[in-house]
Amino acid sequence: MTGNGRAETRGSGVFVSPRRDPADRPGRVFAAAYDGRMGVPHDLSTAPQPTTATQPTTATQPTTAPAVTESEQPPATSTPATSTPAATTPATSTPATSNGPSPLLGLPGAVPASGFDNGTAWHYGDPIGEQRASLTGSILIDLSNRAMLTVSGPDRLTWLHTLTSQFLSTLGEGEATQALILSPQGHVEHHAWVTEIGGVTYLDTEPGAGIALREYLDSMRFWSKVEVGDGSRDVAQLALIGPRSAAVVQHVLGVSAPAPGRAVPIAAAGFVRSTTDGLDVFLARAELPRVAAALIAAGAVPAGSWAADALRIPTRRPRWGLDTDERTIPNEVPWLHTAVHLEKGCYRGQETVARVHNLGRPPRRLVMLNLDGSADRLPITGDAVTTTQGRVVGRVGTVAQHHEDGPIALALVKRGMDSGTALMAGPVDAAVDPADLADEPDQSMPVSAIDRRALRDIRRG
Repeated sequence: MTGNGRAETRGSGVFVSPRRDPADRPGRVFAAAYDGRMGVPHDLSTAPQPTTATQPTTATQPTTAPAVTESEQPPATSTPATSTPAATTPATSTPATSNGPSPLLGLPGAVPASGFDNGTAWHYGDPIGEQRASLTGSILIDLSNRAMLTVSGPDRLTWLHTLTSQFLSTLGEGEATQALILSPQGHVEHHAWVTEIGGVTYLDTEPGAGIALREYLDSMRFWSKVEVGDGSRDVAQLALIGPRSAAVVQHVLGVSAPAPGRAVPIAAAGFVRSTTDGLDVFLARAELPRVAAALIAAGAVPAGSWAADALRIPTRRPRWGLDTDERTIPNEVPWLHTAVHLEKGCYRGQETVARVHNLGRPPRRLVMLNLDGSADRLPITGDAVTTTQGRVVGRVGTVAQHHEDGPIALALVKRGMDSGTALMAGPVDAAVDPADLADEPDQSMPVSAIDRRALRDIRRG
């Protein structure tokens, strides 16, 4: 092709990668509406609020946005999506939220999201520029729709240790990690971040997932001295991504960013947690408008779920219920290394995790798909990944337009996919990213066989 785009042939289709000069980037038509907003304080408490939580249809999205339809939005369900291909039009029902639309939807240019991210912004007028801002500055992502549970009582850590895949009995003050709750067959039923602050254990999870998680935890209390509370009405979450995030947090909240996997309390009845992706800020929900305005005034650029997903996909970091289904086991996704303690036993589903890990052969693996940039639509979450002969080999998860890589997606696909296999993600030509094919572990010998061989070598020595 001509121009600033770059075309290459992959499989049976031609892929157009929109690596354009910034002056010709998608979304530049929003510059007039977006200019002057960055770094300017806003009084969010007086900003106009949405009159209804009903999400716009595709026709209501700005026609000048990059060539992405609302089909890119996540499936509207609070339970893991199934592997059955989704309908051609995404559902409009959304996970239950108890707090209504976020006040950050009153910011200039805000376009409401749908699906899992209902109640927050899809973007603020320039989704490509929002992604680029994370490279040199700091972007502010509204996660106030995420569910939050609190666990208190003297038995809380040992109790959670017995129920989850993570080693939590010795979790110290200010420490944070991830944990899973599995079915007896080892399928992922819940994912949560776990943070210990001030004698309380905080569990934050996906929007709409808190109710089921609390019901399960309550059902498992028995004689344990624990209390499970719903903190979603009182606590709101924000995230900052980018090299200037620590400076912004220091300026506004007066705390230094902790090391990854650590959290520090803040004066506004909350805490700041550091992850490998950025900083999470938890604060009293009533303080959300004021603190968000202060962070924006300090230089953070508001960014929507579109930018958050586009930046997350290349890291292969899944979202429960979007990039997983009811058959997902930890061995298929990076949670095996971040939310599972492989030397811990005696939790529900542990046998499956250990067996698959020792054999080294999970049935599927999470990969990034490069999608055909010349197509006039994108796949949607839940679409089947198929070969050109129609054989189903996987399931589409999150889909987004990336500021450099163009249309990309996460997908769970069968292990051992041949690098030359031409794929279809829903109606769109797709190819597994070469980095995933290069990183695929050697399946020729299971871990158990390697261990036995090492033992024999030791004995011979």
